[in-house]
Amino acid sequence: MSASGGGKAILAAFLANLGIALAKFLAWALSGSASMLAEAIHSVADSGNQLLLMVGGRKAKRGADRAHPFGYGRERYVYAFVVSIILFSVGGLFAIYEAIDKLTHPHELDKTWWWLPLVVLVVAIGLESFSLRTAVKESNLVRDTGQSWVSFVRRAKAPELPVVLLEDVGALTGLTFALLGVGLTVITGNPLFDALGTLMIGILLVIIAIVLGVETKSLLVGEGATQADHDRIVDAINAGDEIEKIIHMKTLYLGPDELMVAAKIALNADKPLREAAVDIDAIEARIREAVPAARVVYIEPDVYRPSLDPEPSTDVFVLKSSD
Repeated sequence: MSASGGGKAILAAFLANLGIALAKFLAWALSGSASMLAEAIHSVADSGNQLLLMVGGRKAKRGADRAHPFGYGRERYVYAFVVSIILFSVGGLFAIYEAIDKLTHPHELDKTWWWLPLVVLVVAIGLESFSLRTAVKESNLVRDTGQSWVSFVRRAKAPELPVVLLEDVGALTGLTFALLGVGLTVITGNPLFDALGTLMIGILLVIIAIVLGVETKSLLVGEGATQADHDRIVDAINAGDEIEKIIHMKTLYLGPDELMVAAKIALNADKPLREAAVDIDAIEARIREAVPAARVVYIEPDVYRPSLDPEPSTDVFVLKSSD
């Protein structure tokens, strides 16, 4: 998987969640804590999510063919969207169901093993902190200087790192809810706190799943270049003296690491075809140097005719060069 895919972060999260899930199931079996069962299911779902992200990364590496002439880069978006569905259905809804069941049919924790859930939760917080630290480190390699974390999650074209970041933040928050619920139940002897902790975990997972689903859906539908990259491409086209103006331009991410640029440019009407071809090659080279992700570039030479080509609008897809 490419650097933008955060392979190390995914592997670290998978190993951490797998070990944590086993410990949580053991703690639930011995103590009967609803919060521990909800957290165990949460960790199982997260482990499955990381496996799906790795599978998506491998499938996305397949080369282009006749059926998919632009390759399979969007496989990563598909699997990330499936991950958000799993996190919602398996993790969130199950935790909410378990909480409602424990609120209507409360039962006390096993007093012999009351300490085990607390130990497991503290250890799990340590492991999840390590996983989050790895995800943050990997994200910083591709996050723009000064970019906020909210903006990074919303604007990232590679879905894996935002997914792992949100999963880890959600896991740490959920573990805190579980620790509070189990701890208060142990202190007061009231199982209501354990059930409330489970309910908070379920609501948290549903919120994260909705955020992931919305952001990944946008990538599946098709997103263009960021404003910064869009401006770099326009500047690269205008950097030479080959063209009169950009008639219009559109961009589209074919995958997290592959951007398509299509532009119609106005050339001098008297320019010979051979010179036009040389000019287009120079423009393409400048675009790829300015934005390395722009691997697929189509430049259409034309003659600007105001009667047929109205003045472009000012949105991010349609621009004219500065004269």
